[in-house]
Amino acid sequence: MKKIKFYILILITVIDAAVPSIHVNAMNSPKNMVQQLTQLIVNEPDLKGAIAGISIRNAANGEIIYDHQGDVRLRPASNMKLMTAAAALNVLGEKYRFKTEVLSDAPVKKQTLKGNLYLKGYGDPTLLKSDFDNMALEIRKHGIKRIKGNVIGDDSHYDNQRYSLDLPWSDETTYYGAQISALTAAPTNDYDSGSVQVEIKPGSETGDRVHVIVTPKTNYVKIINQAITVEADGKKEIKVEREHAKNIITIDGTIPVNTKPVNEWIGVWDPTRYATTLFKQSLAKHGIKVSGKIKTGTVSNTANVLASHQSMPLSELLIPFMKLSNNGHAEVLVKEMGKVVLGEGSWEKGLEVLETEVSKFGVNTKTMVIRDGSGVSHVDLIPANQLSQLLFAVQEEKWFPSYLHSLPVAGAPEKMTGGTLRYRLKDPAVQGKIEAKTGTISTVSSISGYIKTKSGQSLIFSILLNNLVIDEKAKKIEDRLIQLIAYTL
Repeated sequence: MKKIKFYILILITVIDAAVPSIHVNAMNSPKNMVQQLTQLIVNEPDLKGAIAGISIRNAANGEIIYDHQGDVRLRPASNMKLMTAAAALNVLGEKYRFKTEVLSDAPVKKQTLKGNLYLKGYGDPTLLKSDFDNMALEIRKHGIKRIKGNVIGDDSHYDNQRYSLDLPWSDETTYYGAQISALTAAPTNDYDSGSVQVEIKPGSETGDRVHVIVTPKTNYVKIINQAITVEADGKKEIKVEREHAKNIITIDGTIPVNTKPVNEWIGVWDPTRYATTLFKQSLAKHGIKVSGKIKTGTVSNTANVLASHQSMPLSELLIPFMKLSNNGHAEVLVKEMGKVVLGEGSWEKGLEVLETEVSKFGVNTKTMVIRDGSGVSHVDLIPANQLSQLLFAVQEEKWFPSYLHSLPVAGAPEKMTGGTLRYRLKDPAVQGKIEAKTGTISTVSSISGYIKTKSGQSLIFSILLNNLVIDEKAKKIEDRLIQLIAYTL
């Protein structure tokens, strides 16, 4: 009998040594969920050599009911936006709007403005070509038909640092890595500010050049079209690239005849001049001739406002920001917080405000590294337990309904409802019952939010997966983890 006990003890010791060390707080947790989650993490091949930080809390009292490396600092990717949105709502408020103004300090005589016209931006990341059209129409209503000076873009509301500290150089030409400016423009209602949409359609016959449509229609970017239409069974391989520090976009590759168009969004070089160029086009559209050139500069404090535009309130802006995970919006909000609270529209001051604000929700910023507002940085480091703490604490805020409403909803097909979760978690048991922010950068995947379990319990969760070899596979792992939480509680 003693020998049998001895062998069992050896066997247990060997098995224990073979299983990676896992920190799990299973107190007050259903054993079934704890065991299944831990088993999935340990046995999942695509997590071998990776790091998983997981935190699950009771939404009612904030108690941690599952903790797997929840205090380990990990790259959050776009889960960083959960902090940015909370801080912005706390500082700016749900009703906050960005303004844009058209000004001049020159006299108007005989329908001619005898000087420069200024377009001053105050950070609005949602300006469309139609908004410039409306401001130009206001200028025309002032009786102005000619401008003898220049059209000058003023982006001095923020500093002139266009890229966050750790933005990869390879993201420079992408819409999600577009330059940040207090004066910018977006191509569509997705509000990817600082970019243009490039639509590529096949020609009518094999061998034809493809058709290219740029939105908004502008000569600010130059298109070099080298792509060819091929047979119906040919390859669909389109490459769209912008030259560094230029607005020359080259399109290469092939697209089969009679196939759906390819859409790409490309970040432009110098969004201030981009916006000013669109405004000058709008002036021409409304019959206002400009003698001078497009320039950048600063308007005087004595200038008069001739036209203005206000953005949607922050509560509405959060929808495209969070649902579609808009990096540009995150960085604009950081700079705006810096401007409003500390008088400087910079990343340094904005992040200082962000850290101050999130600490009010019991988040320990001393355990973190925060380098931007979007999470595009690979230097950002946030523990999962801190994200779940934030999500617990903000439930008490008066603006929480707007915050919750901005999160993607699992399996909801509408773009501005499901957002980045519209194609995920469609199982009837979980569809519509998960509201969460997703995140992805190279080697990183994350998801944090709120879940209604099978038994009707409300939980908060944060899943941060780092050091992945194939980050695309992580979404399926996340979904399996979330389904386990939903089904077993």
